[in-house]
Amino acid sequence: MSNSAIAASGLRKAYGDKVVLDGIDLDVPAGTIFSLLGPNGAGKTTTVNVLSTLTKADGGSVRVAGHDVATEAKAVRAAIGVTGQFAAVDELLTGQENLQLMVDLNGVSAEDGKRTVTELLERFDLVEAAKKPASTYSGGMRRKLDLAMTLVGNPRIIFLDEPTTGLDPRSRRTMWSIIRDLVADGVTIFLTTQYLEEADQLADRIAVLDQGRLVAQGTPDELKRQTPGTHVRLRFTDVAQLDAATRLFPDSTPDHEALTLRVPSDGGTKSLRALLDRLDEYSLSAEEFSVHTPDLDDVFLALTGHATEVEAK
Repeated sequence: MSNSAIAASGLRKAYGDKVVLDGIDLDVPAGTIFSLLGPNGAGKTTTVNVLSTLTKADGGSVRVAGHDVATEAKAVRAAIGVTGQFAAVDELLTGQENLQLMVDLNGVSAEDGKRTVTELLERFDLVEAAKKPASTYSGGMRRKLDLAMTLVGNPRIIFLDEPTTGLDPRSRRTMWSIIRDLVADGVTIFLTTQYLEEADQLADRIAVLDQGRLVAQGTPDELKRQTPGTHVRLRFTDVAQLDAATRLFPDSTPDHEALTLRVPSDGGTKSLRALLDRLDEYSLSAEEFSVHTPDLDDVFLALTGHATEVEAK
């Protein structure tokens, strides 16, 4: 059996004359975090809707948890959980009642259901608020409750659509910790986010979607290395050494105030060795050297032509 939790080939979707997905190929290994990035209108939410059986594709094939989404939608739904962009909790019910509602909808036995509710309240640190109406919960507590409700059916694949939008930094990091714990338990996470730092922190692999097409896929580090801007920064003890090194590397940029030299590089060991050997050849010695790579903001801008005012839509 394939190790792919999600596999899509040639995925296409159009609304009238507007092509939203134009031949998307995805492969998400089980037990990993996969993040889909892209500017507003790129087709991210449509992708999630197709993968989670909420929308039918016009073309291509998709298998989720080993099941064809077109012909085995019920089996797919039994294997997945979906946490949308906005917390889908009933504000008139307490946190405990929201979880109990999900237990009842999933047909869990009374004994197992009681244990499940108790475990989830403890896991998400909601015990003290369990008997309070969800309307009194903070944004972070609602998101935690929403995710806890998704876990009632013990899904092996979870789609998270902007799970930390609107949360304060502390609540966001709490959610990150919960997501990492889920993956440690073998769950597969398909994440859309408007926070590039979030994708950088969490994702094993990232795909960038722009105008319905995938323009890049890889690990965060791979995508950064492919983006122009990687360089080695050398710091010298005096101006004479700095000037001598500047002459050795024609494309370099010196900073006389900081006594540093910025040398374009791919950051690989082979090029680093060549750079250091060249310095040694001319009896030059840098006091410090460091490799600097572009961040995901640079990657996003280079790939899509848009700054990071992104919304997962």
